[in-house]
Amino acid sequence: MLIEHLEGNIKFTNKSISWEDSIRLASEILLEKEYITKQYIEKMINNVYEYGPYIVITPGFAMPHAKNENNEVIQTSISLLNIKKSVLYPKNNKVSLVMVLAAKDTSEHLELISSLSSLLMEDHFQEKMENANNEEEVIKTINDYMD
Repeated sequence: MLIEHLEGNIKFTNKSISWEDSIRLASEILLEKEYITKQYIEKMINNVYEYGPYIVITPGFAMPHAKNENNEVIQTSISLLNIKKSVLYPKNNKVSLVMVLAAKDTSEHLELISSLSSLLMEDHFQEKMENANNEEEVIKTINDYMD
């Protein structure tokens, strides 16, 4: 299920960007596909200003998300941004992987989070994800660890 949602929604950047722009860039694909609205992107950024960098779920990995209160999420989806020059999030959190989670309701995305949590606990998974250079390598890494 994780791979189904990620295929076609993976981006890479070598640019030095702000943490806010990392969320915008990671969300771009979902916005273009009309899975989310611009308001959802700004809401994710505002949440970090309001609540701090709670979206950094492990060192180097951030999962921006927000409540879908005004239909800012049209379709449950995820996207991944691999940042080759890590971004500094608030409280000195260096991040190189940003996975946007857009959930239409409060339960539809739980299986995705469960799968991702299991993968992030695996030795070397995150390192291999960070070292991936294209979508095929990302998908292969996920497949290798899901077996």
